[in-house]
Order: sequence, then C-alpha cells, then structure tokens
Amino acid sequence: MNRKKIRVAFFADMLERDVDGAVRTMYQLIDRIPEDKFEFLFFCGAPPKTELKHKIAKVPSVFIPFNATYKTALPYLKSMILAKSLWEFNPEVIHIATPSSLGFFALNYAQKNAVPVLSIYHTHFISYIQYYFKPFPFLISAAESLVAKKYRDFYNQCDIVYTPTNQMINELSNIGVSKRYLKLWQRGLDMKLFHPSKKDADFIQNITGNNKPCVLFASRLVWEKNLETLFNIYDEAEARQLDVNFIIAGNGVAEETARQRMKNAFFLGHINHNTLAKVYASSDVLVFPSVSETYGNVVVEAMASGCVPVIAKGGGSQSLVKDGETGFLCEPNNAKEYVEKIQQLLHHSEQKEKMQQAGFQYTSKLSWENLANEYFNDMEYLSQFAPAKSTVFSLRDFFPSKSPSKRLVANSL
Repeated sequence: MNRKKIRVAFFADMLERDVDGAVRTMYQLIDRIPEDKFEFLFFCGAPPKTELKHKIAKVPSVFIPFNATYKTALPYLKSMILAKSLWEFNPEVIHIATPSSLGFFALNYAQKNAVPVLSIYHTHFISYIQYYFKPFPFLISAAESLVAKKYRDFYNQCDIVYTPTNQMINELSNIGVSKRYLKLWQRGLDMKLFHPSKKDADFIQNITGNNKPCVLFASRLVWEKNLETLFNIYDEAEARQLDVNFIIAGNGVAEETARQRMKNAFFLGHINHNTLAKVYASSDVLVFPSVSETYGNVVVEAMASGCVPVIAKGGGSQSLVKDGETGFLCEPNNAKEYVEKIQQLLHHSEQKEKMQQAGFQYTSKLSWENLANEYFNDMEYLSQFAPAKSTVFSLRDFFPSKSPSKRLVANSL
C-alpha cells in the first residue's frame, strides 16, 4: 500500500545551481529529497538552468540594481496564477528561503491557511547595509532598523528557522527574533570533494609560475565581503615584501576594482567545485575578512582541504574557527594583524601542521546526510499540523494583513 506523499511548496528567488553558498545549501536538500515520501513544488524567480525532477512554477523577476548577479522575484505581478497553483497543490508544509517579496507572499498564504512554515537563515542582510549605504552614512541606522523590523515580521511568523551558528542565533535574538523559533542547524560538507588529497603542486604552479606559498581569497567579489580590508591586507603584504602568491577565486561586481587594487594577484574568476577543491588543497592560507556571513562555507571547505583560515572576528564565520587551534581570528579591519598571522603560519611549519590536523578533525564531523535527515524529519513533523485542505483562494488574501496570525506549531521541537 502506497503511503500518501507529504506536499511541500518551496519558495526561493534564485535556484540557479552554485550561484552562492545559500543556493548550494538548498541543493544539498533538493538532491536528497526522498521521492517516496515527499512531493515538492518549487516557486522561483530564477529557475535552474538544468532540468529538475520536481515541478517548477516560474515567478516574474528582475535583476537587483546594485548586483546584476542576482534576481528578485515579483510574485504580485502574477498573483492569481501563483495563488491558483498553490491552492491546487494544497501544500502541507511551506519552505521559504528568504524574507523577500516572494517570501512574504508565501508567508501570507501560510498564515491564511494555517500551513506550517520552515525557513533557513541563509544571508545576514543587515550586515550589508554599512557597505551599500557607505555614501549615505546618515541613513545607515534607519536602514538597519527597517531590516530588523522586516526580520521580526518574517521570522517570528515561521514555525522553525534553521540558523547555522550560535552567533547568528544571538544576533537575531538581539534584534527581536524570538529564540523559540530558532533552531541550530549547521552546514554540511562534502569530505570526498574537499580533502587534502586534492593538493596538486603542478596545477597551482601552472597558475602562479612559481612555488611560493599561496594565500587564497575564495568568495564572490562584492563589497559586503569587506573587500577594502582585503585590499589593505594585500598592500601590507606588499609593503613587507612578503614572498607569497595572492590567489583570488571568484567573481562579482567589484572584480574590476579588485584587479586594479591587487595588480600582482592571480585572478581565477568563477571556478567549478572540483577546481576549487584543488585550489584550496594547494594553497597554504585562506584569508577571509568578511563579517557579513551567516555561516561561511569557504572557511570549512578550506579547513577540510588543509588550508588554514585567517579570518575576521565577526559574523557567523568566527564560530567556525577556534582561535590559535584551527586557525586565527583577527580584528575585522586590522590588515596588519592578518598579515602577522599569515607570516606566523608560514614561518612556523609545525604550528601550521597542527592547525591543519585540528581543522580536518573538526570538519570531518560535518555531514550533509545527517542534516538532510533532520530537515526531512522536521518537515514530516510539521506536516501533522497542516489543515486537510486550503480554504483561502482570493487575491486580497495574498497581500500582508495588518495583524498577522501566528501558528505556534513547532514549540515542542
């Protein structure tokens, strides 16, 4: 006898594979969907370029003005069609990726129909404001208050919010998101892909033309990654005549500026994961000054590969590094401190090897299989609270209500 499948409506502005760490996290779940237990319907503004096994509802979208890499979905341009698709699908659980316009569209449907909601806290948008409002410092405080309010309005209406580090749980709690909905759910790692055995001296020397130690920055080249400090680190290393190669893996809106500011660095652009794994394992140090991370996938990927992280003491990434044991934490904007730690690692091979071993042991415990199992178990649990049939099907019901109701479903988790 076939068991009825649990219906999940999944909302994400972007579903193009490998765009960033958030989308890669989503695919760690999507690729593991137990098709005998679950039926998914995906609502997205930028659908995957390759075929997905599951149904997709395309949502109108536009590129974000300050970052042409990303699209934001505009569900209210297609409200009735999307509403009809939702009503016919009759989801028992709704997964919402971000508190975007599409996210609130889905949340409003869930509220009206008492459908449980799970979200994953992927991106610490509030930390981006200081970078994008830098020309308008008088607006920073007001903008941060608006984002904090949006977070409260959204995440306090979810039933479970997966949060990757205790640091992020505390930061969300400090701006008014209730801890009762926040659940620690770290990120996993493909240990077969990211591994010291991927080290390839010939590969890295073909890039650099020499056998000097390599200092790696691996991330999107966007201002919220604290690129000004990266440039200052490069300048400080040049001033000290540090005999190393700077390797930059990634692209983005600030790439042209980065190339101008780091003239002797080696820029690889966007590279696939297999190549990135070789770059990690063939580099000595990962330098990562970003304080805007909710988690910091590149930090654990580097550690798993034997590349020691020297990173900022800020954002979610700092929770991943035990200072002096698995890497170093630096004051976020102190370029001299980063360079001093890099020098320490390069001049003390025994300390570097101990950190490599400790980092590998730490990352070996991160399993996507365990995290995916937890996710699907939580989805199954939440589905118990779904109504037999969605009752709301009216355009006005897909716009925010003044007094949103809260479905306190997951308190027993």
